[in-house]
Amino acid sequence: MATAFLVEPPPAVARRPLTEDDAVDIWIARWMRIRPTDLQRRYACDPRRLYEIWEEVRFPGARARALAEFQRRFPGLEPRFDPGPHRRIPSTQHPDPDQLSLFPEA
Repeated sequence: MATAFLVEPPPAVARRPLTEDDAVDIWIARWMRIRPTDLQRRYACDPRRLYEIWEEVRFPGARARALAEFQRRFPGLEPRFDPGPHRRIPSTQHPDPDQLSLFPEA
C-alpha cells in the first residue's frame, strides 16, 4: 500500500478547491486501490467531490491525462486495472417482475 497517500488532513483554513492536477492524482490513486476514505482525508474534501471526478462531471479530460501519467510512472502495470470510466450502480433498482414467479403466492 502506498503510504504517500496516508497524510493528516489540512486544517479547515488550509482547505482549497480541487484542481485538475488533484483530479489526475485521484484517478491514479483509484487505480492503485487507495481507499476513498484515505483520499477524503488527504484532500480534505467531501466524498461527492471524488465521485464527480470519477464520473467525469468535473475535469472531464483528467482520466485520459491520468492514464498517460500512470503509464509513464508505472510502466507495465496497466493490465492490472480497468482504466474505463466509473459506472454508477443505482441503489433504487426496481425488481424484475419475472423474478416474482420464484416466490409462491400465499
